[in-house]
Amino acid sequence: MAKQSGLGQRLLVGGYDISGDIQTLSSVQGMTALGDVTDITQSAHSRLGLLRDGSIAASAFFDAANAHPVLSALPTADTGVSYLLGTSLAAPAACMVAKQVGYDPNRAASGELTLKTEFKANGYGIGWGEQLTAGLRTDTTATAGAFYDDGAGSAFGGQAWLQVTAFAGTSVTVTVEHCTTSGGTYAGVLAFSAVSAAPAWQRIAVSNTTTIDRYLKVVTTGTFTNAVFSVVFQRFTVAGVTF
Repeated sequence: MAKQSGLGQRLLVGGYDISGDIQTLSSVQGMTALGDVTDITQSAHSRLGLLRDGSIAASAFFDAANAHPVLSALPTADTGVSYLLGTSLAAPAACMVAKQVGYDPNRAASGELTLKTEFKANGYGIGWGEQLTAGLRTDTTATAGAFYDDGAGSAFGGQAWLQVTAFAGTSVTVTVEHCTTSGGTYAGVLAFSAVSAAPAWQRIAVSNTTTIDRYLKVVTTGTFTNAVFSVVFQRFTVAGVTF
């Protein structure tokens, strides 16, 4: 895969697309805590992997009609954060369930006004996955999206994140379907709860022993005339881990 720039990125927070007000992402971190278990017989440190964690830090322009109402609320509840590296099918994305920390303005001598905020993972750590929609996808009726060839199937489950930025209708149910062949019969493997209003976000997962087939697609069902949404999927690659 060719090297790429940081152009054409997106940041979705709690079902809001605030990408147009983001100046920089100063960090997108995924980390694992380490426990030092070095004993007196060893001549170098010995460590165990402990809890997963993650964070995303951003600097935003002040926009009273877009990012400001979202970020200034400083909610104490969890929010969903999706950082999309481009807007094409299968492009990488980093997602997490998070707490927002801070909303700090800085007025430079030049007059520029920016605001810094940070999101810290809560409960699951950060997850790097692949976009099963090309950025934000718009469906006006029940739709089976294009399939993505992930190269091979796996037997360790996975997790997925949904961001719904706009919706009109009664409800929409978004499902990730899989199949062993591109032209075969697809079946649901991860189904989000029905969404009846936007903004909205969800994270779902299947057990670490679930088989996920090679080919994946996103399917919408329900009664609606407009649904704008993003789906990111992470395939787990190791056994015996609880996500």
